[in-house]
Amino acid sequence: MTASQPPTTAAADLRAAGLRVTAARVALLETVRAGDHLGAEAVASQVRERVGHISVQAVYEALHALTAVGLIRRIEPAGSPARFEGRVGDNHHHAVCRSCGAVADVDCAVGHAPCLTASDNRGFAIDEAEVVYWGICSDCSTGRSS
Repeated sequence: MTASQPPTTAAADLRAAGLRVTAARVALLETVRAGDHLGAEAVASQVRERVGHISVQAVYEALHALTAVGLIRRIEPAGSPARFEGRVGDNHHHAVCRSCGAVADVDCAVGHAPCLTASDNRGFAIDEAEVVYWGICSDCSTGRSS
């Protein structure tokens, strides 16, 4: 029997990624990890509630830095502003509601990155696939608004 690894903290993850640990970055990383595909404005609002003033520009810069080192993931559904999530390192996809814009995670159908094998890779060394399923969420299909 092997001992399980304790969960890491946002500060430890920032340090391990070579980023400076600040209260704003910790709050931002924790906000994205606890959130549900948040836009930059929603992230900024929640971070302000925790640490006080932070400019939108600083939020965008931190989101970019955290995305660049793989601590968070940026998704950009067509016709929607970028959203950020804390689920990284796996090959999951997203379902987007055409009515309200809600986004939900969708695991890979077969369970292990089968969609990384393109029928014709056109000479690319493919390392990630992004699939977006479009439809109407259950709240919108039953007449409830999100």
